[in-house]
Formats: sequence, structure tokens, C-alpha cells
Amino acid sequence: MEKRGPVLHIVVVGFHHKKGCQVEFSYPPLKPGEGHDSHSLPEEWKYLPFLALPDGAHNYQEDTVFFHLPPRCGDRTTVYGVSCYRQIEAKALKVRQADITRETVQKSVCVLSQLPLYGLLQAKLQLITHAYFEEKDFSQISILKELYDHMNSSLGSTLLEGSQVYLGLSPRDLVLHFRHKVLILFKLILLEKKVLFYISPVNRLVGALMTVLSLFPGMIEHGLTDCSLYRPRKSVSEDVGLQENTPRLDGYVSVSAADTSNTNLGMGKGGRKMAGDRSLEGQKANVPLSQSEKTCNGSQSSNGTVQRLKVPSRASPASSESDWETLDPSILEESNLKGERENTASEQAENLPSEGMSSESLPITVQPQANTGHTVLVPGLISGLEEDQYGMPLAIFTKGYLCLPYMALQQHHLLSDVTVRGFVAGATNILFRQQKHLSDAIVEIEDAHVQIHDPELRKILNPTTADLRFADYLVKHVTENRDDVFLDGTGWEGGDEWIRAQFSAYLHALLAAVLQPDNEKTLSDFGTPFVVAWKNTHNYRVWNSNKHPALAEVNSSHPFHGQYSVSDVKLRLSHSVQNSERGKKIGNVMVSTSRNVVQTGKAVGQSVGGAFTSAKSAMSSWFSTFTQSTQSLGD
Repeated sequence: MEKRGPVLHIVVVGFHHKKGCQVEFSYPPLKPGEGHDSHSLPEEWKYLPFLALPDGAHNYQEDTVFFHLPPRCGDRTTVYGVSCYRQIEAKALKVRQADITRETVQKSVCVLSQLPLYGLLQAKLQLITHAYFEEKDFSQISILKELYDHMNSSLGSTLLEGSQVYLGLSPRDLVLHFRHKVLILFKLILLEKKVLFYISPVNRLVGALMTVLSLFPGMIEHGLTDCSLYRPRKSVSEDVGLQENTPRLDGYVSVSAADTSNTNLGMGKGGRKMAGDRSLEGQKANVPLSQSEKTCNGSQSSNGTVQRLKVPSRASPASSESDWETLDPSILEESNLKGERENTASEQAENLPSEGMSSESLPITVQPQANTGHTVLVPGLISGLEEDQYGMPLAIFTKGYLCLPYMALQQHHLLSDVTVRGFVAGATNILFRQQKHLSDAIVEIEDAHVQIHDPELRKILNPTTADLRFADYLVKHVTENRDDVFLDGTGWEGGDEWIRAQFSAYLHALLAAVLQPDNEKTLSDFGTPFVVAWKNTHNYRVWNSNKHPALAEVNSSHPFHGQYSVSDVKLRLSHSVQNSERGKKIGNVMVSTSRNVVQTGKAVGQSVGGAFTSAKSAMSSWFSTFTQSTQSLGD
């Protein structure tokens, strides 16, 4: 099938009272040779119906979902999905089909795109979905075909260079809600931890998660191309075979830039080779392949390298709620083995050459600027991502580190999959939140609470004084400009682009500081334990394997480096009270105590005041009586 543009398919997913979620329409057909009304799905996209029509959707009149699908055989990048869900009363339909037996009809209109234009696709899709439902006849599909043609003619990769890629993603609202905890979320993802976001409905979930990712320079535009390379689950028994065939993770250690000068690169113990002038990430799947899976449906690319793995088949993607409650304990044991293997990989990575940039001239402070859309991008030799002169975006979502803005319940096995290094995922089902042992941190968006399970990880992420100043600087600018500056839309400080520029400056300063010799004191402002942990991550090793001369012009100190002052003590005390459980209890006691004191003071004041008034009136009456008696005696 010839691809006319960035939009691959327009899909309608409905809820059938007997069959559950299913594809009812696709244009062009999802599988070549089948009709537009075919229910069959490509094996790689077997979870599509459950992602487009989210769990618990019946509780809301309408909702919006962002989700990621793995690439199909022969494709190279993540497929970005945007789905608009609505429900309508069945009696309102002009044409009611025989299989509609419930009082309400639930459907989603979905766009599958090659470009991560979430907000822009959502804006267009909401209008069409509204019009589609207003027809009250779901057999009228001409409007959906027109949508496909319109999007492919109007959308292009040039949109990734402007601000439209951030449409609907507001760091300003994120800072207002999470305040200084935004920096903790930022560092959690830098450390490639398993982070689960939780809230319902889905539009609030995906909005918050993708907004956090938008704080990373270039991440939305070019950093998610490999973020959804996972294996759909075949059966419970598959886990055993997968564990047996999984190679050690030391095969995943990044290679240095010096190694890429060779004609061929060795890949793991198996001695698999690839051309040296092609990117490492783009040429191999991010999950290991067994010998029988080295071809995708029996096909290879022209140079003999494998394009994509063959995905196992399954009769039907039935609900996995029972599987969730009966997770195989061996999966958890394998997760522990995985951690040991990652440590081994980290130790080997320390032997990689650390190539820093030193400049004889004094560093020049670069002030954050708005996105001008003129950044020069080049393919990263190691990461396979489109990188700028600073090496951005970082190769975080590669090598089995997943980004799943929304996870269906049928995907829960990915949380314990041994081929998944980590994830940033969103969920609305409480079963995800209850499985705390499968994640490093749970972000409860409703309460702006970041629950980190490991005490050591909490210490690593404990903000330094300079970090607290940075977070306080953001919060103050956002809150102070909340009411007046944005009424006319001309504000810069405290706005969305301004906040992204601050995080960009923070990350650039961290990268520049790492490259400096004798930088222990400078790095302590970012948190020495954090920097040590970050240097063991895949994204740091990939970034450090290349040279980035542009960082020589960046100030290599923390943006808020400075002497300790009384205001820092207040910031530290405020942070401790707001975040520690003991601090929260003390804060609650102080609030309740002050309230009781005020109430008691009022009561005492009323009692004393009342007594004084009574005494005064009694004295007045006695004095009046005494005066009258004296006068009568005189007479």
C-alpha cells in the first residue's frame, strides 16, 4: 500500500455487547486485501481496540487518548495514535443496527500517524468525531475518508520544527499543580526508572505524562521513535521460553564513537554484524531475537540485516484480568536477575572512554531562548535519533525503555517483561497502581503525589539547595504571572515556552558540568548521588560516546549556584514539611493547633469580655443605686 502522507489509517473502534472492543472500520484497511469493515488486526497492533476505547470509558461522555503502537514489519518507527471517544443514546440513532442491544453506543474515532502531533491531531479529530456522531448514522463513513485525505495533505514533518508540536501540552499547568516536584519527575526519567502515572479520565493522564516529556529538549519531536518496541503477549507459557532465549543484558552496553569507525560492529556474543555507517538503534529491534525469529515473516532488507521481529500469533486478545491476579512468581524472580544483569552491564560500561570537552576560553552563559524552529539536526551515530548540536534528545526511550502514555489492562505483562528495561507509562485502572513492586515510582496526578518506593532512590532524588532554588524560581514566576500577564497572550516569563527553556538550560548546564575536569564541587549542586546514578544509564553512555563542541559555550555551573543563605533554610524546611510523612504530620498538627488556639482565643475573649461587661454594668447599677441612696439621705 502506498503511503500518501504521515497519517497511516483512520480507524473506528466500537464496543460490542458480546465481542467487546473491536475495530469496526479502517481506511485504508489495516490489513491489505481486506475490506474497510474487517475486524481483523495485524498481530503487532492486537491491543489497538483496548487503547482506542479505554477502560472505564463508559463513565464519561467523551474522552481523548494518546497511545503508542509498535512498528509493523518493515517499518522503522513508533506509530502515534490519537483517539476521540464519545457515547450516544441508542434511541437517538436514525439508523439502528441489529447488534445494538444496549441503551448507549460507545465508539472511538482514531488516527494512526507517523508524526507525534498529539494536540494538533486531537483538535482536528474532535471536530470530525463530533460531526460523525451528529450524523446519528454510523454507516456514513465518507467524512472519515475525507479526514484521511485532508490530514495527509495538510500535515507534514515541518510541523515538528515549530510550536504546534506542543499544542495542548502546558508545562505552566504542570508546575502549578506539581510545583517543585516537577524537577523530581524530570530526574526520575533521566535515571530511566519505571515510572507509572495514574489518574482518570485518560485525557488528564496522557496530558500530564506527555507534558513532562515535553520538558526534555527535542524529546517529543525526535526522541520517541523507538519508544514502543515490545512483544505482544502470546500466552503465559511464552514467558518461560522467552526467559530461556533472552541473552544477557551485557549485549546491550553502548559502543563508543571510536568503535564505530570500524567497518563492522560486533553485536553481543553471537557475533551478529552490521554496517558501521548505519545507526545501532535503528538496525536492530530493542528486544532480543531468538534464532528462529531473525526474519520478519521471512523477509530481510536489501543489506541482509533484520528489519523487525516476527510477532507470535494469538487467537484473540481476550481480557487478562485473571492473568493479572495470577502473575507467575517466576516473573518477579527474573526481574531480580534482570537487576543483577543491569549492574553487570553498568560495570562494563564504566570501561567505555569518557570523552569530555575542554575549552581554554571562559564559558559563555547562554540565556534560554524561545524555539525558533531553525535547529540543525543530524542522525545520531549511536542513538539513531535526530540530534541537535548538544546531543539532544537524549536516547532515553531506546533499547527497551518504553513510553506508553496509556496502557490497557491487556498490556500489564509489559511491566514485568524481562526484555523491558523500564517505562514511563500511564494507567487508569487501579490494578496497575496496586502492583507497586512492578514500578519504581507511582505518580498520582490527582493529589500531585510522587510515591518512590526505594529509600535509596529517594535519597538520590532528594533536591539540592540549588535545585530547590531552581524549582522555587519556576513556581514563583508561574504563580506571580497567573492572573494578569496572560490575559492578552503576550507573556513570556512564566509561560509554557519559558518553562521549557528553563529545563533546557538546566539540562545543558548538567551536561556541560559533566565534561569539565575536577568538577566534583560543580556536580554537587545537581546532587552527587544523582549524577553517579545517571552516569550508569544507557542515555548517558550513548550521549558521552560522541563529542558535542557546542557545550563548550554553555556555562558549566548550576543555573542557581550560589552561597547558602537564610532563604535557603526556609526553602529546605518548606520542602521537608511538604514531602516527608513526618513533616506532613507535623504540618497538620501545626495547622490544627493554630486553629484550636484561634478558636480558644475567641472563646476566651468572649468569656472575658462578657464577664467584664457584666461587671461593668453591675458596677454602674450599684453606683447609680448608691448615688440615689446618698441623695435621699441628704434630703
